[in-house]
Amino acid sequence: MPARASVLRNDYRCSIERNQAGKYCVRIKVRYPRHAWDLAVFFLASSFDRAMKKLEESLDFLQRQEEKLWFWGVDRAEDMGFSAEFLRQAGLMLDRRIEFPRKAANLALPPERSVPAFVLGPVRRGLAESMETPRALNAGAGD
Repeated sequence: MPARASVLRNDYRCSIERNQAGKYCVRIKVRYPRHAWDLAVFFLASSFDRAMKKLEESLDFLQRQEEKLWFWGVDRAEDMGFSAEFLRQAGLMLDRRIEFPRKAANLALPPERSVPAFVLGPVRRGLAESMETPRALNAGAGD
């Protein structure tokens, strides 16, 4: 049985896009296999750098608080107000949108472990590449 527990990984899909107000909207969809449930959250940031810093903090929070989030989000589903408040204290909001952007960075981590900095590099690069648009690339070529 212990070998099976080490195979479990929390799967994160992260996306970033700019909203109409110019803010960066970072969406995180996490699949917790231990309890077989999904959680979708998002946050807004004023710059790409702030979004990446907040993403790191958010992933760490989602990793450390898995049990509490599951308890209040699934087991006590009638009290979703508490779950939303718990997330809000961490600067996150429940994401009730069904569709998830195709351009997303993926990350898999063992449950309840901290997020190592080296695994965030590819996520940051993937999100930065998803933000690049043909228009921005053309503008940069003219310099």
